[in-house]
Formats: sequence, C-alpha cells, structure tokens
Amino acid sequence: MQSNPLSLEELAGKVGGDAGGALGVLLAYIGDQSGVYKALEEHGPINSAELAQKTGLDQRYLQEFLSANTAHSYVTYHQESGAFSLSPAQAAVFAHEGEPTCMQGFFQAIVSQYATHETAVETFKTGKGRPWGDHDRCCFSGTDRFFRPGYEANLLDAWIPALEGVDDKLSAGAKVADIACGHGSSTIMMAQKYPGSTFHGFDFHGPSIEEANQKAKSAGLSNVEFHVSSAKEIPDNQYDFACIFDALHDMGDPVGAATRIREILAEDGTFMLVEPMAEDSLEENLEKNPMSGAYYSFSTLVCVPTSKSQEVALQLGAQAGQARLTKVLNEAGFSSVRRTSENPSNMVLEVRA
Repeated sequence: MQSNPLSLEELAGKVGGDAGGALGVLLAYIGDQSGVYKALEEHGPINSAELAQKTGLDQRYLQEFLSANTAHSYVTYHQESGAFSLSPAQAAVFAHEGEPTCMQGFFQAIVSQYATHETAVETFKTGKGRPWGDHDRCCFSGTDRFFRPGYEANLLDAWIPALEGVDDKLSAGAKVADIACGHGSSTIMMAQKYPGSTFHGFDFHGPSIEEANQKAKSAGLSNVEFHVSSAKEIPDNQYDFACIFDALHDMGDPVGAATRIREILAEDGTFMLVEPMAEDSLEENLEKNPMSGAYYSFSTLVCVPTSKSQEVALQLGAQAGQARLTKVLNEAGFSSVRRTSENPSNMVLEVRA
C-alpha cells in the first residue's frame, strides 16, 4: 500500500485547516480554563457585553474569542440578535466535564506540548530520551482528563465484566494492583465500585502519586493506597487482579514490567492490559484507524521519548498493535492473550499465565 500524496492545492488547504485547528484548540482550552463555555451554556444566547458582566472577563476579548469560535464551528452565532450560544453537541464537546464526549482533556494535553516546545525540538534533534516528569504539569492533568471519561464509560460496565471471573472476584473481595496509575482515576473508580476489595496504585512519578492520594482522601476511601514505584519494583503481594491503562507502551522495559506483573499475580490471577487502539502496521492504521494521526503524534512527542529515557528503551510507541504487545507478553511468560473489548480509543487484552 502507498499513501496517496495530495496535490499542492489540496495539501495547502489541509495544512491551512490544521493550522487553524491548532489555534482553535488553544482557544478551546482558554475557554475551558476561564469558564466561558460553561457560562455560555448556562446563559446563552447572550452577547459579548452581557457575557462579560456574567463572567467578569474583558468584553473585547470575549467578542474576538466568540467570533473565532464561531468560525471554527465551536459556538453558534445568532445573526439577528448578535448573540452567541452552544448547541447541545457543542456543549457536550466543550462544557460537559467528565462525560465521554468532552474533549477538554485532549485539548489540555495538546496545549501542554506547546508549553515545552523548545525541549521537544531539542529532544527530536539530539535523539535523546525525555523523562515523563520533564513535561509541563499541564500534560499530566490533561492526560488524566483525556482518558478518565473513557474509563468512566467503559471500565466498570464493559471492560471488567468482559474478563473471565474478575467481576465476581472483585465483588467478593480481592487484592488489586493498578500499575502506572497516574492521578489514580482508574484505581479510585474500581475502589468505589468494589468496597470489599483492596486496591494498590503504583506510579514512578511522585507528583502524580501525591495527586492520587489527595483524590482518594477527598473521596473518603479506606480501601485504596498509592505508592511511588516503577512497574519492575512492585512488591510481591500475590494480587488477584493487575491492570495497566494506556502506559505499557511508555515503559522502557515492558517485558521486564510484564514479567514482574506475572510474578506478583496469584496463580489464578488476571492481568488486564488497556492500550490505545491500533492495528498491527502503519498501512493498516492509515486505512482503518481514524485516531492514528493523533496517537502517532503524541507518541512522537511523549511516548517514544519517555521509553527512550529508561533502561532497555524498547520504544513500543502508542500504536504498537496487538501482535507486538502479545509478543512482549509472551516473552514475559504469559501464555494466554485475548482481546475482550475495544472502542475507537482503546483495546482491552485479558492476559493470563
């Protein structure tokens, strides 16, 4: 298969649209952080002067911001009255925090890369690795916000029930390890759903574990603990269930990490691996995976440099695909790997020894 090159006019039009979109993403993030979209949903249709009174923001900035958003189709303009509003679809994408349709976490993760763009350029030019902790903190929050709604929509109602016997174990009381847990959103969701089970979240990034501990405290949970630890250093607690969400491909030594998970699992334990949706080759991703452009881009900026900064530096990337992941898991001593769930963003693998 050969990708079809665009004509000069087609390419210029696409690049122009992409550039406009890049600016639109930044404006969307500004609208999120300043509360404009929520105010617009609550009070619209409303003109910029009235919105300035409601929000305390500068009227001239708001007029330009709303005009730009209208041009991007992010906001609806009412020509007769000169007012602006959000349609239900626009509100779902820009204003409904925590819902699967909201893309503000995605926007935040993108904006975070511009915040440290000079480091990104230097990393690419030198070929050096870039540790996860080297990114702007906006990246950590944006990543959590991006993935959390998908976990809320799928983890408890689809992904875990699709695993053989795991829901019953968790309901009865089990020991769980959530590895590379970040801000702990997935761990906390499971701990709330299964109060009789004990959950341990592990991540090598200290500030993320601090955030996770604060979230668990705010939720009033007593069955969850968070620890600073790499995947290869998790203590052996013979866990009934272990999971990694969208992180194995970031690890320098995913074989070593998976080997350690096999060692700390009980004899009949299950490992659930959630990874970005991907086919097994660039050709297949170009043909079948509409998310591949975004995932390959993030992988260039974050995933591959993060892996390269660690020992072994296997550099799987965010589009590794099931065949490559299965090879890693087999090398780690797991014999059974099957896909149990999928959606446009993620694939879920049930892994057993």
